Amino acid sequence: MDQTQTDLAGNIKSFKGQLESTGRASATILAYTKDIEQLGEFVKKAGKTSASAITSEDIDNFKADLDGKHYTAKSISRKLNSIKAFFRYLKAQNLVETNPAATVSHPKYELKPPRVLSKLEYRALRDACRSDARISAIVEMLLQTGMRISELANLAISDIDLANMKITIRAYESHGEREVPLNTAAKAALGVYLNERPKGGAKNVFITRTGNPFLVRNIRSSIDRFFQLAGIKDAKVNDLRHTFIAQQLMAGTPLVYVSKLAGHKRLSTTEKYLEFISEKGSKEKLRLEEL
Repeated sequence: MDQTQTDLAGNIKSFKGQLESTGRASATILAYTKDIEQLGEFVKKAGKTSASAITSEDIDNFKADLDGKHYTAKSISRKLNSIKAFFRYLKAQNLVETNPAATVSHPKYELKPPRVLSKLEYRALRDACRSDARISAIVEMLLQTGMRISELANLAISDIDLANMKITIRAYESHGEREVPLNTAAKAALGVYLNERPKGGAKNVFITRTGNPFLVRNIRSSIDRFFQLAGIKDAKVNDLRHTFIAQQLMAGTPLVYVSKLAGHKRLSTTEKYLEFISEKGSKEKLRLEEL
């Protein structure tokens, strides 16, 4: 193999291109790239700059180094997933003779159950943001539809159909397009906000006072502030999505339907929630539970 084939930076660039060509999410590609680059920086201290020079012992030492820097077992395991995928790609492309990551084991850790808000908590959150039409609408949309925060930030005015009480979440990256129904609470909160929404500006539903898109990071910080105002501890924006999924399953909404609404690629992702919910409705029903 020549130097261009085994140069780690070139291999990472090639792997990144392969991920992009298969439609992997941009956040996933960024995480994989950063993880492999971190390994590269670690082995560089030992004078190694090519993928073919990296051994299983190097990767084990990298794991130990991360542990010594107080990375969680879950974070180390995720980084190891990136490294394993990288070397599988290199081996398939005959860019390395052996896969040093194949025999490296994942650290053991317990999977924490999703944080599901109680009725008392999400009602307290609703009360805390009642005077802010935009945040109220965001909370109801996340809580009543289970959409991702990135999907909410990208939702366009043209994606809303209040007359038929539904929204369309457009295809993006590796996620397909889907329609999600709006219940009475979500429709009402969204209607109030749209009446107050600044005219013009970006096509996005949720915008700033100056008409710019309301960015994901700003949505997160705003909701976090209202969690604090409501006295809700250890909660994050994504927990509104977790709450939607768990509450629908507990109410007896069919698993396949909940999975479709949540935009899960695999039914097994939705099934995991069944391990953590305390009770499940005895009869399945197609009508969604209004929270």
